[in-house]
Amino acid sequence: MLPSGKTIEIVYFADEGVAPDTAPDRETSELHCCPGCASTLVYPTAWEEAGDSAWELALRCPNCLWEHTGVFTQRAVDGLDEQRDHGTQVLVRDLKQLTHANMESEIERFLIALEAGQIWPMDF
Repeated sequence: MLPSGKTIEIVYFADEGVAPDTAPDRETSELHCCPGCASTLVYPTAWEEAGDSAWELALRCPNCLWEHTGVFTQRAVDGLDEQRDHGTQVLVRDLKQLTHANMESEIERFLIALEAGQIWPMDF
């Protein structure tokens, strides 16, 4: 209802596909792969909906600095999301292993210094 009292009925129609001016660039789910250097580290720098089942993404490769903006299907974007999630899991796992290894090393150095009498109460 508008302030003037008029009522407007809004009807949404689901499109069977994407409008021609926003047709997907490619149907692939390999958006994480760089066509320039074959790196698998491509990531989105910006994204915006481009219809019911498509997204406009600005992609960038950190290795060769390749950049591309295009419209991609929901399926391709979901594939990119899965790859990013997998990459995040790998990074978190590696971070935990590195943190554990660093802590073990620090404890070993502390024990060696403690046994050698190099740790004094005033050190704390």
